[in-house]
Amino acid sequence: MEITMTAKIKINPTSEQMNLLRTTLDAYRSGCNFVSALVFDTKQLAQAKLHKMTYESLRSLFSLRSQMAQSVMKTVIARYQSLKGNGHDWTKVQFKKPQYDLVWNRDYSLTKGLFSINTLRGRVKVPFETKGMEQYFDGTWSFGTAKLANKYGKFFLHIPMTKKIPEASEQDICQVVGVDMGMNFVAVSYDSQGKTLFFNGRSIKDTRSKYKHMRKQLQQLGTASARRKLKRVGQRENRWMADVNHRVSKALIERYGAHTLFVVEDLTGVRHATERVRIKDRYETVSWAFYQLRTMLEYKARMNGSKVIAVDPRYTSQTCPKCGHTKKANRNKKKHTFSCKACGYTSNDDRIGAINLQRKGIEYIAEVTAQA
Repeated sequence: MEITMTAKIKINPTSEQMNLLRTTLDAYRSGCNFVSALVFDTKQLAQAKLHKMTYESLRSLFSLRSQMAQSVMKTVIARYQSLKGNGHDWTKVQFKKPQYDLVWNRDYSLTKGLFSINTLRGRVKVPFETKGMEQYFDGTWSFGTAKLANKYGKFFLHIPMTKKIPEASEQDICQVVGVDMGMNFVAVSYDSQGKTLFFNGRSIKDTRSKYKHMRKQLQQLGTASARRKLKRVGQRENRWMADVNHRVSKALIERYGAHTLFVVEDLTGVRHATERVRIKDRYETVSWAFYQLRTMLEYKARMNGSKVIAVDPRYTSQTCPKCGHTKKANRNKKKHTFSCKACGYTSNDDRIGAINLQRKGIEYIAEVTAQA
């Protein structure tokens, strides 16, 4: 199977090269907006026809090179196709941020430890930083169409990297780990040795409450500057949330190693399930990126020779792992405790969920082995 990751590579152009890259980014964005206005009016998405309508103008008005003009058309077509595919109304796509899509070996390449990037005045060769990205340059990854980004005066190449890796086989699984995701604890894992690992969510909940309070204050102001800051706060919170999920998923992979089957809850409908939560608590419950944490765990597991499966979450925190008694009253959500009404077994409710998920994983392995 193939796995694709996006590597964010910082490049270090000279002052002259930086000015040239900025000029190229601006010209490419202007070309995209020019073609976008035409597509919006004509609803024409066939590249061959767009080529006849826009190619000469892109070359003369924006000084784009031949390959850049072709890339502009593809970029605009892709955005409108995405708009249609997602079921949105036909609206004009605006390219606000400077951007430049580069095709591997056509618009950019790697030569003698330098990135060669096509600009309005030809190619420039720039050094780049590999710290933390060494794995992508070992010759086993293939480069895709990159995006050149300019943020805070620094330049980055966002490159999709693809690699073929063997898919983990159930026959090679050495242990099964149940992973319960929640709010009180971001994740709780239970392994084949009967050991439990808790990722405390108290500090995370506190941080999210601060973001919620900050959002409320800015929304009440309602000024233009408040709306701009609200957007920045949202982006900052998303980056922080992604970082938390990265660290949790990485810790799980490092803890249990290769040939592990991770069993998680299928939380696809978590938003609908939590609409019944009290309004004042709904933000914290609904907006946490459970699916993001799951996908991060999935790709890290694949790269490490492990596997992740998602199972039905119903009753995982209400079923006693000792006697099998299932009842809603077994779980006290407010106190985050579990107490079986049949046998009296007590524990943390998230730990109970992880135990039951681990057992579902064992049943899954038994079924697959029996079918084989």
